[in-house]
Amino acid sequence: MIQNLIKHRFIQSILGLACIISAFNVNVASAKNSYVFEAGHPSLQEWLLPETPPFPPENEPTAARIALGKALFFDPRLSGSGNMSCATCHSPMFGWSDGLKTARGAQSAVLERASPTVVNTAYNFLQMWDGRKPTLEAQALGPLETTAEMHSNFDQMLTLLNEKAGYIKMFNAAYPKEPIDKTTLAKAIASYERTIISRDSRFDQWVRGDKSALSKQEVLGFEIFASSEKGNCAVCHSAPNFNDNGFHNIGLASFASKKSDVGRFSQRPLGLMKGAFKTPTIRDIELTAPYFHDGSAENLLTVVEHYARGGDTQINLSPNMKKLSLSKKDKEALVAFMKSLTTKPQPVTFPELPL
Repeated sequence: MIQNLIKHRFIQSILGLACIISAFNVNVASAKNSYVFEAGHPSLQEWLLPETPPFPPENEPTAARIALGKALFFDPRLSGSGNMSCATCHSPMFGWSDGLKTARGAQSAVLERASPTVVNTAYNFLQMWDGRKPTLEAQALGPLETTAEMHSNFDQMLTLLNEKAGYIKMFNAAYPKEPIDKTTLAKAIASYERTIISRDSRFDQWVRGDKSALSKQEVLGFEIFASSEKGNCAVCHSAPNFNDNGFHNIGLASFASKKSDVGRFSQRPLGLMKGAFKTPTIRDIELTAPYFHDGSAENLLTVVEHYARGGDTQINLSPNMKKLSLSKKDKEALVAFMKSLTTKPQPVTFPELPL
């Protein structure tokens, strides 16, 4: 067990180093410029996600853990007011986000940042817009512990969980001989979140060899997306999850404000990190408008236009940002390609909560 944990932490450290390198515009795939844009071509296989996302050795997913995590994810009684759950901000109806410009917290207070989707967060090695949580388990507790978000009363919540026969049975099945506490609560929610996966989009089907899965316009969009000379998108939205686990200041207009959100700088006070935010996956991006951490882009074309301009605020701009020479046809192709990254949503049944 200890050896597995050391190995897991070592891998996290190596991948964290890779994130830092990515911030300095190092992208091996783009440098090689070796993609052949044909369905099923071997050069494209790096874009396919592994079927099973990584997980810590002490929290291997099981059916019992996933079922418990799902109940907790949808249970509003975990919040201080008893009227909001994890699913309030991360709803399957809105691509596991909330469809709002920025999130709403306790007593419907308007928060500064948008609710990021939880789709494919299982493949990330840092969580939240500023990367302040290293694991899904830590992230699961974040909104519960935050006064501005769910503002949970843990003593009251844990008393409730320890008094409900249904929850006691579920915790015993999921984590036998472990107490019902913050640790098992976080592990269960994380186990459920690791099932929220997008890896069977039309793009994935095309990469696996289905020639009919993408249109000519969508293939053109991918070519522009992957080209360092055209879209330059893959420098940050890289294979296989269309993100680099890195942080970048992309020149949003809101950063020019005197009270601008400094993003990753609050966790890592390095000059390059001021105003930098985590690169989100763009898998299922069609379902999660509006876009950016401040919700300032209403649609995907607005996103493309922002990058084509090279950003709106040049203060502390990421070195990966540059003006792009894109025609109307190019921009439309990019939008079409991004829409091909949507995996057909599966029906989500709401759990029956222990009373």
